[in-house]
Amino acid sequence: MEKLFGTDGIRGKVNDYPMTLEIALKVGGAVASFFKGKNNKIVIAKDTRVSGDMIEAAICAGVTQAGLDVHTMGVLPTPALAFLTHYTKASAGIMISASHNPYCDNGIKIFNEKGFKLKDEEEKELENAILSSYVSKEEKTGKIYPIYDSEEPYLNFLKTSLSLPFDAFSNLKIVIDCANGSNSEIAPKLFNSLKANFITINNLPDGININEECGSEHTEKLKKRVLREKADIGFAFDGDGDRIVVIDDNGEQINGDSLIGIFAKFAKKEAKLKNNTVVTTVMSNLGLKKSLQDMQINYQTSDVGDRNVVKEMLKTGSNIGGENSGHIVFFDKHTTGDGLYAALKLLEIMAKYKKKVSELSKIVTILPQTLLNVEVDKKEDFTKIIEIKETIESVEKKIGKYGRVLVRNSGTQNICRVMVEAETKEETEKYCDEIGKIIKKYSELCT
Repeated sequence: MEKLFGTDGIRGKVNDYPMTLEIALKVGGAVASFFKGKNNKIVIAKDTRVSGDMIEAAICAGVTQAGLDVHTMGVLPTPALAFLTHYTKASAGIMISASHNPYCDNGIKIFNEKGFKLKDEEEKELENAILSSYVSKEEKTGKIYPIYDSEEPYLNFLKTSLSLPFDAFSNLKIVIDCANGSNSEIAPKLFNSLKANFITINNLPDGININEECGSEHTEKLKKRVLREKADIGFAFDGDGDRIVVIDDNGEQINGDSLIGIFAKFAKKEAKLKNNTVVTTVMSNLGLKKSLQDMQINYQTSDVGDRNVVKEMLKTGSNIGGENSGHIVFFDKHTTGDGLYAALKLLEIMAKYKKKVSELSKIVTILPQTLLNVEVDKKEDFTKIIEIKETIESVEKKIGKYGRVLVRNSGTQNICRVMVEAETKEETEKYCDEIGKIIKKYSELCT
């Protein structure tokens, strides 16, 4: 069997390995055993996928069989679960979600008692326990307690994080796309309490429409709505609410790299950028790095995944970091990426400095970039295959110092990601296609 944990927890197609009820049951038991003796309760939340109830039931069975209690929090965004794990003094938190993936997938993310995702060595220990034939059983079983008002402490946390009065946002017109996911109820409640002029779309989940032609992965409808409404800004969240994509007042998309640059600039201006350092990932655009250098802000690079970003932030003592996908971490306030928190921080900058988001986005000049997802039958280090390696080197020579190539496997799917940055969009698309075809050809020949 393959390993369970990828870049962000366990993820896969429901009822196929590793997202089976048997694995979910063992996850519950392993987590309970791993964290037993701390506070002896586990909190669980989920996104809006139809399979969430089924997987939750299996995990709860595993936890209670191992003797710990479970507090079920219902549908919540992942960052809310991370916050509530620490807030409620739970032993651990388990989030059931496959993030931006389609409804047929699901996943399991695990947080420790402080609201942090697990370290590599902790995941490995848990993985070994889950994959063993041993199932933890106790004579005295735990109980399951449904919690019906779990979102309130998290909403209060978001609202009290603002340095401006709520009516400071009343002149802004906002469109929010909830991806028919975890933010579908909580986001409108938040923006309503801010007295903001907002319009909500894709907030009617039915169990299968999560991320379907909406949210952070599909922003076309949001762009049109922002322009039609003459809105100041649009926010697109993913299925579990831990990432954000912004649409500006001109209908242009602003990704995580630009947002990191904006947040870094104003944090430095207000003397709030700790150690004058920002953490980005290997996927971040060269344009962001150049802009940070121009602002005389140090940057450190981590592996992909907000868990790895946080690990590097701990090392460097920085308080702002993130990914171009829209995971933004404000480490002085939070332990993980949070789409709603990032949205509030951006609105705060807009209101405080009286600037449109289209103007703010000019802080970072993004190099043209194309990301191609190549479906492969088996993950391997394609950069070491001679024909592929030579193709990559040839492309790198052509684009020179004003671009780069990155080829890496997805941590959650059988996909090889090819990313090319160059001086023109045409070049990025051409070279991405060239490398992608070689990888696809090799993958097919080896099946």
